[in-house]
Amino acid sequence: MGQKLLNYDVIARLGEGAGSVIYEVTDSVTGKRYALKHVVREDAKDIRFVEQMQQEFEISKQFNHVNLRRTYELKINKKMLLKVTEAFLLMELVSGQALDVRQPRNILEAIDTFIQAALGLHAMHNLGYVHCDIKPNNILRTEDGVVKVIDFGQSCKIGTIKERIQGTPDYIAPEQVHRRPVSHKTDIFNLGATIYWTMTGKNIPTLYTAGRGDNAFVVAERVQSPNELNSQVPLPLSNLVMDCVIPRPEKRPASMENVISRLELAKHQILHQQNPQRPRVEDLNLDDDEELRHHEGHENIEP
Repeated sequence: MGQKLLNYDVIARLGEGAGSVIYEVTDSVTGKRYALKHVVREDAKDIRFVEQMQQEFEISKQFNHVNLRRTYELKINKKMLLKVTEAFLLMELVSGQALDVRQPRNILEAIDTFIQAALGLHAMHNLGYVHCDIKPNNILRTEDGVVKVIDFGQSCKIGTIKERIQGTPDYIAPEQVHRRPVSHKTDIFNLGATIYWTMTGKNIPTLYTAGRGDNAFVVAERVQSPNELNSQVPLPLSNLVMDCVIPRPEKRPASMENVISRLELAKHQILHQQNPQRPRVEDLNLDDDEELRHHEGHENIEP
């Protein structure tokens, strides 16, 4: 492209976010490649995009998990009177595609994708943070099957009450619309709504899209389940999705760890159906995560 940003040569434009553009860049000295998020402040209201970038850096610089995109450096340019003019966030370059660009090839690949995404979110929760904007284009999968959760611009500490409604309408949890404290249960709803879309091609109604007020939300019993819309979705997975998108947070799965266990069980059932010689779910000691992961062939990735 012939463009240069800071000390980096721009290779390609990767995409756009809220008030930002993301580029693939190369360090002109080391030759290493990165993703570089760039925000230009064109008017007073654009300062919120810079603030989001600062928040993203403060949170994501703590990450050291294979399923969470890492960030390395934040640079903010200012002019006279200390007015912020632009900001840059140097991030890990992920050579993958988002779920809204490349759908999983089959149910097993989809389940594996969401297990990895949930592992990353579980690591975030253990650090005391919630993502708050899980959706298909914030989950990337590389050609060799590694999944990365990205975009932490709306992430915050568990228990935060946002000043304004933040989230993506088709995946937003009721507590986000009501501006109530967000928690790990918020990510569980967002992830459940994402799995629903991936399995059915449809968006589940949310408080934001279905109307206003507590009674406007289309409760789970009135929404067709993934299995009803797509018979290839196994019932354990379909039931998990519907549990994740229950309007009341206290009724959702207790933790992301619980979501991971149920995803792994759904995966195991499919594998057993394909190969009856594999141990049945009821033959496994379900209290022994190591044994289950051994039979699953799934690596136990620690935060």
